[in-house]
Amino acid sequence: MDRTTQLTARRTGIVDPVRTATSPPFSGHGEIGPSRVAVYDPVRPAGSLHLRAAEVLHGNWTGTSTVPSRGLYPHQWSWDSAFIAIGLRHLSPLRAQVELETLLDAQWGDGRIPHIVFNPSVPLDAYFPSPDFWRSSTAGRAAGAPRTVQTSGIVQPPVHALAAWLVHVSDPGLSRARSFLSRVYPRLAAWHRYLLHRRDLGGGGLASVVHPWEQGMDNAPSWDAPLSRVTPAPARSFRRADLDHGAAEDRPTDLDYGRYVRLATDYRDGQYADGTAGTDGFAVEDPAFNALLIASEHALARIARELGATGTARHARAERLTAALVDRLWDPAEGMFFCRDVRTDGLIPERGVSGLVPLLLPTLPRDTAATLVRTLYGPHFGLGESTRLVPSYDLTGHAFDPHRYWRGPAWFNTNWLVERGLRLHGEHARAQKLRGALLETADTSGFAEYVDPYTGEACGALGFSWTAALTLDLLHEAPEAVHSTTEEFGKGAKGGDRR
Repeated sequence: MDRTTQLTARRTGIVDPVRTATSPPFSGHGEIGPSRVAVYDPVRPAGSLHLRAAEVLHGNWTGTSTVPSRGLYPHQWSWDSAFIAIGLRHLSPLRAQVELETLLDAQWGDGRIPHIVFNPSVPLDAYFPSPDFWRSSTAGRAAGAPRTVQTSGIVQPPVHALAAWLVHVSDPGLSRARSFLSRVYPRLAAWHRYLLHRRDLGGGGLASVVHPWEQGMDNAPSWDAPLSRVTPAPARSFRRADLDHGAAEDRPTDLDYGRYVRLATDYRDGQYADGTAGTDGFAVEDPAFNALLIASEHALARIARELGATGTARHARAERLTAALVDRLWDPAEGMFFCRDVRTDGLIPERGVSGLVPLLLPTLPRDTAATLVRTLYGPHFGLGESTRLVPSYDLTGHAFDPHRYWRGPAWFNTNWLVERGLRLHGEHARAQKLRGALLETADTSGFAEYVDPYTGEACGALGFSWTAALTLDLLHEAPEAVHSTTEEFGKGAKGGDRR
């Protein structure tokens, strides 16, 4: 029985179906096999935040992966699984490894990791766009889409190598015994090659997204200008399953959704080919997407070192990407990173939380990091003054709405990233205050998908997996802990690395 099941079985009477009467007693050591747990924590009081977070992850577990929520998001999502694995490592490093392995099993031949891996047992009308829309095994054949599993054809932010490294360090013995890193490293390296070569649509070294869903912050105002060039698909050509689970006034508009569908349709009908065709409609260099790619490059360097190489080439690449990020997306006058519209080659002057995420980078110039912190605590985001968590969009912006999807509400994954960045750059007291606010809000909101940044009122789905997972990660970190650049990003290695 793994730790998640063991925790919840006390409350619900659930028994691990793979554990037999002859299984060894619960030991807490990192051994292989579904009948052994990989980590032991002291018994938590009934009703504790830790136990309730574990119950959310147990309830959303399918046997090989974790859905974001049972109703609204009934499949496996790419960056969700990375964040989920980061939290699961504190309950069961084995299950955290399986989470990432299941996702990577759906990787395409060209290296892309699809943003959705579909569960064939879920009815087609439970989620749109469904597998019959994406047609991955046929439309994606030239790009190497898998034939035995159905996926979407777009991607999501590359958090995966960072997640893999953190999962490894949670139980190195188990990881080495299962050859976890040696199996995932080539796939993660191929994923990064895809982004750095196929998606450098602007020619400046950064990866571009070709759909708002790829960046993960689907409805952010940063997409409004480039989306305005896209002719929307007719409303009659699709049915929005998301409105079955959320209020229309909190979700993207029908007009925006029609544009999302048009972009996805055109990309599919072009056989999911990347290149100049993407710039005709929508291609954007996003600061958060690229910051996560850079953080994961540092993590890949650390993985390479664990596997016997040194990772210097990857660290050097991460530093070059950091320089490109500052050169192309930093606006010193505004104190923010902005998205760049590849078609117009101009910055999009909308302040979103995406522009704060580069704070998590270890080699960000000191003055840039200090300016970002001032922006975070200034009037546009109001952290610690008017808001309890970092809002997803500028409080003073024309499109701000505290409840509408990515146009103002606070999300737990972006706040977790900002908390890490604050610690990394020496803002320990501020990071600790944000950590406390995150834990309190997760507790009072029922692990909501997102919340009102002023009040913490729950919005979207409840029992949301990455909220529960990142709550566990914050609970397992001592308040005085400092995120180590050496341990998490592997700085200081010398020589070549594996490809």
